[in-house]
Amino acid sequence: MATTALERPAPGVTTGVRRRRLAGLVALGALLVVAAALSLAVGARALSPAEVWHGLFAPPDPDQRLTEIRLIVRTVRVPRTVLAVVAGVALGVGGALIQGYTRNPIADTGLLGVNAGASFAVVSVIALFGFSNPFQYVWFAFAGAALSGVVVFGLASLGRGAGNPLTLALAGQGITVFLAAMTTAVALSDKQSLNALRFWNTGSVAGVGFDVIWPVAGFIAVGLVLALTTLPALNLLNLGDDVARGLGVNLALSRTVGILAITLLAGAATAACGPIAFLGLMVAHVARYLTGPDQRWLVPYAGLLGAVVLLVCDIVGRLVVRPGELDAGVVVALLGAPFFAVLVWRGKFKKA
Repeated sequence: MATTALERPAPGVTTGVRRRRLAGLVALGALLVVAAALSLAVGARALSPAEVWHGLFAPPDPDQRLTEIRLIVRTVRVPRTVLAVVAGVALGVGGALIQGYTRNPIADTGLLGVNAGASFAVVSVIALFGFSNPFQYVWFAFAGAALSGVVVFGLASLGRGAGNPLTLALAGQGITVFLAAMTTAVALSDKQSLNALRFWNTGSVAGVGFDVIWPVAGFIAVGLVLALTTLPALNLLNLGDDVARGLGVNLALSRTVGILAITLLAGAATAACGPIAFLGLMVAHVARYLTGPDQRWLVPYAGLLGAVVLLVCDIVGRLVVRPGELDAGVVVALLGAPFFAVLVWRGKFKKA
């Protein structure tokens, strides 16, 4: 059937939208650079731009003050900033993907049980082996997160509701509740595990070195590549399974790759800095507001927004209780809880 002039989009509309979206990505990139620079300068000891520059690029200096600045920047703030960026991107992209695959606007990466799986693995290995260094238990945290994601996806693939987004959500909630109970049981029976869980469970980007960050970043990079390959199919899946199947999408393969990407992203980020609630939920909604439902734009926006928000929350946490600190996960939760409440209220309001 021929398309009438009224049905065709106006000339230049698509180009204009694409330009605005590209401009938005550039603006977010610039905002990320500014936030990273602030992250290097702000803390219990504030540093000037010149001192940050010296700490980053100057060779060793006999001056004790300059040596202290160099140590602060290179061994404390640079790893902290890099981890916030890497984990923020991973959780932002993971949040957008899980909402797309479940078609659930209030879904978060914790829906797959990755947070609960990582927590249970951490307290278990600490209780069994007495690990205290993040490098020792981060691998078990990642394994626990990944295994939980696989189990949830496997359960959701069984029975009459196989592949249904509601089945995935129910399986994830069931595994999360079970593992949370097991985590509590182990932690209460072992003082060292309880103390470690209280520290790790708040979600923090501080105190982790590059010996942990680089391997975790490798898993996140693989997850990002998988995520990008699934975006065209995810756009079709959001039209409904029947439509997607009719357009040639392999539903099982697409969902498997998507869930694998989410597990790698959320599992690696959670293993490195602990569970950070609401971040993926928030940035996915903001990205959707800015870009619309097209996953090819929504997901990159969500990744950049995740990095910016986690960096800003970490900076705020350093400032509000100086000379002490609030963990980034606490600040994100303080911001995310009212955001979640507003989402629920708006949903009820629209139905009323």
